[in-house]
Amino acid sequence: MITLRGLTKRYGDTVAVDELTLDIGEGRVTGFLGPNGAGKSTTMRMILGLDRPTAGRALIDGKPYASMRPLREVGALLDAKALHPGRSARSHLIAQARSNGIPVRRVDEVLETVGLAKVARRRAGAFSLGMYQRLGVAGALLGDPKVLILDEPVNGLDPEGVRWVRELVRAQAAQGRTVFLSSHLMSEMQLTADRLVVIGKGRLLADSPMAELLAASASASVRVRTADPDGLRSLADHLRAYDGVSVEVVASVEGASPAESSGGGRQDEIVVRGRTAAEVGDLAHRLGVRLHQLHSVSASLEQAYMELTEHSVEYATRTAEV
Repeated sequence: MITLRGLTKRYGDTVAVDELTLDIGEGRVTGFLGPNGAGKSTTMRMILGLDRPTAGRALIDGKPYASMRPLREVGALLDAKALHPGRSARSHLIAQARSNGIPVRRVDEVLETVGLAKVARRRAGAFSLGMYQRLGVAGALLGDPKVLILDEPVNGLDPEGVRWVRELVRAQAAQGRTVFLSSHLMSEMQLTADRLVVIGKGRLLADSPMAELLAASASASVRVRTADPDGLRSLADHLRAYDGVSVEVVASVEGASPAESSGGGRQDEIVVRGRTAAEVGDLAHRLGVRLHQLHSVSASLEQAYMELTEHSVEYATRTAEV
């Protein structure tokens, strides 16, 4: 468990992290999102004792990182290239193992795990970015820690490597570990994380399970289709009476098959936002409206993220006019 309480970091007049309070639980993958300059790396550095908070505190299992055994209790990857380029991958990990009282045999185990066993004696300076990332992950896993903190671990990896990291961190969480990772790859984060923390300009914007965050997005909707225009109109009117619900009427559409339409092949459709498919279906049943189609249209994580961070982008760009 990672606990942040009022965590704040200022650099002069600039507030990098602003009173961040949250709990990062064990047994799940918690994704950490935010625009460039939002304070993600600064937050991770304060958790790991590399930056001193201006105010507040960051604790791991109730203790500051400085009082813990590095690598054995917390494994971290913040900068994959933070190593001597003249050392081999194996020599780098051996130095880490010996300085932390970890058996050297563990080095060969993690090199095998990350797929670098065949290049273990090659100088790291000749590595690609993806190979550096794999070596960084190996270092994080070296002490078999209960907590993993990974900053952009899939950066530079090919599709196979990206999938490997996804499966690795999910397996670590399934074993009861705390996994906290950041990434700018929205589609991958949607597949990987159980819970999401989103910050913007140093402030907390969201802290919720993935499913809840996507369901709350304005892009999420329920599409309803029927050949009963009067019934659909009644359903729409009842839905509009609820707070936070919007209903959009779609022009009549041609039924996809005779089974979908009770006559004429024409159907009416509405798009509902602010209620789940189950809630819409239950209301239609109470009103006696026979539906031919009822399905949820899920928002993507990218859509939900863009909505959340719309006013928190530090380095906004302007779309070029054609």
